[in-house]
Amino acid sequence: MEVNSGENTTNWVPIMKKLHMNVFGEKMKKFPKLICRTIWRVGKEDPRRVIHSIKVGLSLTLVSLLYLMEPLFKGFGSSAIWAVMTVVVVLEFTAGATLCKGLNRGLGTVLAGSLAFLIEYVATKTGHIFRAIFIGAALFFIGAIATYMRFFPYIKKNYDYGVVIFLLTFNLITISSYRVDNVLKIAHERFYTIAIGCGICLLMSLLIFPNWSGEDLHNFTAAKFEGLAKSIEACVNEYFTDEEQQKGRENSSDLEDPIYNGYKTVLDSKSFDETLALYASWEPRHSRHCYRFPWQQYVKLGNVLRHFGYTIVALHGCLQTEIQTPRSVRVMFKDPCIRLAGEVTKALKELGDSIRYRRQCSPEILSDHLHEALQDLNNAIKSQPKLFIGSKNNTNKLTLATVVSKGQSGALNSRKVSLSSVKTDTSALLEWKSKLIGRENSKENYERKSLRPTLSKIAITSLEFSEALPFAAFASLLVEIVARLDLVIEEVEELGRIAHFKEYNQDDDHVVNVKLDEKHTMPMQNELPTHAGD
Repeated sequence: MEVNSGENTTNWVPIMKKLHMNVFGEKMKKFPKLICRTIWRVGKEDPRRVIHSIKVGLSLTLVSLLYLMEPLFKGFGSSAIWAVMTVVVVLEFTAGATLCKGLNRGLGTVLAGSLAFLIEYVATKTGHIFRAIFIGAALFFIGAIATYMRFFPYIKKNYDYGVVIFLLTFNLITISSYRVDNVLKIAHERFYTIAIGCGICLLMSLLIFPNWSGEDLHNFTAAKFEGLAKSIEACVNEYFTDEEQQKGRENSSDLEDPIYNGYKTVLDSKSFDETLALYASWEPRHSRHCYRFPWQQYVKLGNVLRHFGYTIVALHGCLQTEIQTPRSVRVMFKDPCIRLAGEVTKALKELGDSIRYRRQCSPEILSDHLHEALQDLNNAIKSQPKLFIGSKNNTNKLTLATVVSKGQSGALNSRKVSLSSVKTDTSALLEWKSKLIGRENSKENYERKSLRPTLSKIAITSLEFSEALPFAAFASLLVEIVARLDLVIEEVEELGRIAHFKEYNQDDDHVVNVKLDEKHTMPMQNELPTHAGD
């Protein structure tokens, strides 16, 4: 038997190798198509990426002329490599990021060179031995002080890259001056090449198809409103959909969920907004009226939108709870809920359009329709008081027990159960005790671990909850969304006042609606942190 087993194993080895080779060959055949598809998709998402890549290639070609052309190489020598390094490090996707890093690099280089020459001048007066000691002490103190300054919040936020360049340049010049006599000439050449590299970067960023961080922040903030509006609308519609359609959506992943995608961008936008606002503060005033836009107000508005999004997350959670209100009860409140969600969605889209087109909000942003929808929901809830009040007599207990006996078989096949299908008498406790006695003694540890959640479940199911209680939570979150909408409107109006948005015009609103009807796509959202680097 052992010999046959060895022979069988030996026979399987070439078969498995051949199978792996076939799989590898199929993957290699698909690899070129996958690469081409990825290249096309990345460029299609944001065509500016293609332009930026061409600008970087052109900039590197220009600075390489310092090496390739003989007259230029004789003038700069091997220091021309610093121009190439500057272009690679400084040239960023947006003009604000390039200005931030370019000015930081230039300022750090100038300060480091000036301080290094001062240290060298003092060191030459102390003699050869004390010169080495003085240089070492200067490196220690300057390095420690500059590194400690990087922890200051303001410096870390605005000039961290400049401090790093200062440390690098200062150490290189100071150490080189101890062994090299013409360090002044080397420092001059290095400074000139860095200036050339920064100049080319600024030229490409500001004059040739510039990408403004402020515009990206502006468009990204306007797109958030549309994403939140879609999340609310999809959430309410899904809450009142049929059970078969909802089961089909549950099988799909969260990444394909339109509700999740709508608010995910808003919740994850904190660092994105702060980075864009920082780079936008470095950019020159390039608007028609030369107004300085309050970029920090955009960050403040983003914070308010995130708190607004948390309510939508809770609303989405009502769709995924284990205990659900029966659909026969939900249908009673379908129309007022959908109407209220529609009015909130309409208001959010109007706020997004007002920011996108830099105009004041419509005076009818909080129209009577929103208040009427809210009042209709309130009246609908008041018209069914028995659904929201727990039972106080034994008649309701018998009714619940009857519903349990009828719906128990269907509840076992469904992951989500309604409160009306949960046991409310002591039968669950007796059943649990019988199962506990029948288990083996070797599973005592497992029983101790499962004891607490099982008892908690019994305690919950034994209470006489109203079957409409989960819907009450859903409705209260809808009302909370309306309340938080007022805070969002206040921040948008404050942004329009500080940024000098134009006054609202009914004709402009008509043009905007026509454009939105023709094109139902959201504006592109630039993934700046992936391009901005440090």
